[in-house]
Amino acid sequence: MSAESQPPGPRLRLTGRALNGAIARAPWLWPLLRGSVRRFFERSAQGWDERTGAGSVAHLAALATAVTRIDRPPERVLDLGTGTGEAALFLAREYPRASVRGVDISAGMVRIAQGKVGLDPEGRIAFRVADAAALPFDADSFDLVTQVNTPPFFAEIARVLRPGGHVIVAASSGAETPFYTPDDVLERGFRRAGVDRLDSGAATAGSFWVGRLRGPAPARH
Repeated sequence: MSAESQPPGPRLRLTGRALNGAIARAPWLWPLLRGSVRRFFERSAQGWDERTGAGSVAHLAALATAVTRIDRPPERVLDLGTGTGEAALFLAREYPRASVRGVDISAGMVRIAQGKVGLDPEGRIAFRVADAAALPFDADSFDLVTQVNTPPFFAEIARVLRPGGHVIVAASSGAETPFYTPDDVLERGFRRAGVDRLDSGAATAGSFWVGRLRGPAPARH
């Protein structure tokens, strides 16, 4: 975290953990929870980066370590729960030939992310408001799907991944992250969706989980 960032308090951690557990284990509850989650992030958008240290080395360390576990650079990348876009911007720098899309349920967060991109004549980076449980993308659209500090929607991630594509779930503060999913929950949920674990581990205070959708990766031309 940056010097100005504020660690989440115990109430926020407990609330986030309860929401995250409900979504991971009973995704059918999401329509009942979506409105309150959206309102929280709308209220929090202004000053989010300063309070959380989003974009700092510490905040992105788990994601930065996880991408080194992927054996081939992706052509199309999707960042779920992108917030103000810092993870998506990191991925665009990491993969300079990739098309990167970031989605978030909060319009306020997306506006801030869009402001960071400015005019992108190549159209390589774009942000839009979307629900991670019902993504506005066709099946087999992405080689890599990432999420930092957000709940997992296993089936929807698997739907938009290409065969052989990768998924990364990162938590900036490991088990202290409000929206944190334990490895065993990730492994069970993704396995049911056809995604097998490749690696997991720690990076500074954070943690990461990397999986791969079953099936051969498409040939590169």
